[in-house]
Amino acid sequence: MGSAFNRFCMQFCCCCCAAADDDEDDEKQPLVPADPLDYFTREVQKRRDEETNLWSEPGDPSHSEREDDRTLYALLQARQNTRMGSTGYRRLSVDIEAMRDTRREVRDKWKTVLENLGFMAEADSLLTVSAGGSQDRMRNAPKARALLHTLHSETSIFNSSREPPPERYLFILDRLLYLDIAEDFVAKAKRFYPPKDDSDEEVPGLSVNLPLLLARMGAMNGGGDDDEEESEKDDDNMSD
Repeated sequence: MGSAFNRFCMQFCCCCCAAADDDEDDEKQPLVPADPLDYFTREVQKRRDEETNLWSEPGDPSHSEREDDRTLYALLQARQNTRMGSTGYRRLSVDIEAMRDTRREVRDKWKTVLENLGFMAEADSLLTVSAGGSQDRMRNAPKARALLHTLHSETSIFNSSREPPPERYLFILDRLLYLDIAEDFVAKAKRFYPPKDDSDEEVPGLSVNLPLLLARMGAMNGGGDDDEEESEKDDDNMSD
């Protein structure tokens, strides 16, 4: 039906004609993507990236709400635009892995506590948080946030008490509340990871200096050619 007839129906009829036409348009929409294989490949890659990077704000697709997510995302983007094998590429890879290692260390602490509570087989699934997670669908967000604050202030399960705890663990605590093991988890975490003094908090090799990383990225963006020349010199020296 033409657009003029649709307007006529909407103005003078009971709208059933226009509604029927809208239904026909909806039926014409494909139920599956044009290329299902490409769609599933992208979904698998997205899930793999989520588990690799362990975003602190999993529901933020731009990765810009938190400083640590923003820094990691900027490092990934910078490496993607840097020639593979160059000195700059290798430096970026080291910085990226340092941030990922710090996040994996926190995740491993949570996994240790869960396994000690008897959830050996379920620990990985309980710790998986997808990008589609929404606080609106949480069962007990206020209680979960209170427990997250307790873990942040009264344990060392997070690497730093100076930065806010990652929001991804809010979803995990909500699951533990549903399973009625959240209080046991917090009690066990207090025993396994008691709070550290400020002097003991920064462990060489595990802490990530975000301002230093940002400054280094800025320097590399302004001197990409120098990095490539340095890389070529290194390659020549190796060949000699």
